[in-house]
Amino acid sequence: MFIDTHTHLYADAFDQDRDNLIRKAINSGISRFYMPNIDLDSAEPMLKVARAFPANCFPMMGLHPTSVGTDYRDVLKKIRENVSAGGYFGIGEIGIDLYWDKSLAREQEEVFGEQVQWAIDLSLPIVIHTRDSFDQVYNVLRTFSRLPGGIFHCFTGTVEQAEKILGLGGFKLGIGGVVTFKNSGLDKTVEALSLEHMVLETDAPYLAPVPFRGKRNEPSYLLEIAKKIAVIKDLPVHEVGEITSANALAVFDTKPVT
Repeated sequence: MFIDTHTHLYADAFDQDRDNLIRKAINSGISRFYMPNIDLDSAEPMLKVARAFPANCFPMMGLHPTSVGTDYRDVLKKIRENVSAGGYFGIGEIGIDLYWDKSLAREQEEVFGEQVQWAIDLSLPIVIHTRDSFDQVYNVLRTFSRLPGGIFHCFTGTVEQAEKILGLGGFKLGIGGVVTFKNSGLDKTVEALSLEHMVLETDAPYLAPVPFRGKRNEPSYLLEIAKKIAVIKDLPVHEVGEITSANALAVFDTKPVT
């Protein structure tokens, strides 16, 4: 049993073969796929996938930091209306991204903080995007007296950063294809931490693992990530799947996978 905690199955990159790729992954033992929202436009395509595979594909709702524009107040209002409709398994993908554009850094922090509060109010986990923004994200989270827990998506940081995240309580580290990249250094961090703190993710169609690096990522490639972690931790692959899947269920819900 494996769970992909972060995949954009609704992306245009899958329009030609989406259903086949999802079925292929399910047949290979990947039973659940959690889908983070990006913006208003991605909501309906995401929900369409969830309706087509209700036992396997689970939607989240949120405004991605790179989708924050000058109209963010109006967009946030509409995103919140979507959240209020129910049926979502988390608030995400939210966070701060200072890699592409720093001009709306203050607005990104405001949007992130507001969505964290939604998650607290609704008892939903958060899925956090941090790119060139670890300190900023951490500082926003520290302003809350309690947190909803969730996942630090695409974690590629140091052991020290991981320990700061884990010190917040209730968070897991999302480990994806980067762990298979030569010289990424993430393998050393994974080696130093307990597997109980990790969940698996593809971020498909992005960040395909070796040996598919540079190509379109797809759901079944989650197994390559699991295999790499199994080597790092000197564990059977099925045990990596069992532990990380239990971790994922602890974040999103407590229902058994059938």
